[in-house]
Amino acid sequence: MAARVFEHNHRVTYSECTVGNHVYYANYLAIIEEARGEFFRSLGSTFLSLQERDTIFPVIECSVRYKLPARYDDLLTIAIRVIELRGARLSFGYTVVDAEGRVVIEAQTAHVCTSLADKPRRIPPELVEKLGVFVAAPAAGG
Repeated sequence: MAARVFEHNHRVTYSECTVGNHVYYANYLAIIEEARGEFFRSLGSTFLSLQERDTIFPVIECSVRYKLPARYDDLLTIAIRVIELRGARLSFGYTVVDAEGRVVIEAQTAHVCTSLADKPRRIPPELVEKLGVFVAAPAAGG
């Protein structure tokens, strides 16, 4: 069975753009963060509700490959897949496309599950269960 993909739509705001009318490169991180927050909300746990249970997921690494510029008022679709779900580690892959289906960026973020005191901990079992259906299968031969 293929892994599920979560999708979130985002309309580019004027404040996200440069004078040249393209999304400022660092703003893509905020856009994928918005999508990841909505992904967790769709699973029944907001970041705040997890934090209230002493569980957070700080970013420990990220990468972004820029393909095409997005511009003011573009409607973007952010597809999220889980690429690692193990112990205290959780990583996501993102593909952001425009309304014509062209890839704007590809990105990855790696997270570690910790307490508010920064002590690593295993990802809560109920969250592992919900995220499990989104885990990308390894490539053939890999």
